[in-house]
Amino acid sequence: MNGIQPVRVRLLASKYGEEVELLSEGGQPESYRIMAEFELGGQVYAALQSPAMRKENEVEMFRVVVDGEEPELESIEDDEEWEAAAEAYDDLLFQETERS
Repeated sequence: MNGIQPVRVRLLASKYGEEVELLSEGGQPESYRIMAEFELGGQVYAALQSPAMRKENEVEMFRVVVDGEEPELESIEDDEEWEAAAEAYDDLLFQETERS
């Protein structure tokens, strides 16, 4: 995916607003802010951040899959894919700060 520029999209945000609720490992609902959604190499990714992650300025990357009308989140198991998505997210942030 090197050399491919991420393109912002709004699949989750247009459906759910600025936050989504996910179940924690303990089965409790947890709110995540949608930091960015982007397409990279034909696949859509989302960077999400929980309140606890905000303190550390961290995000969790997910693959967004549209099954019917509902966008769904999938964990990214492949380390290389996760790294490519995280780098693309960083690129988006860098591009936005350059424009400011």
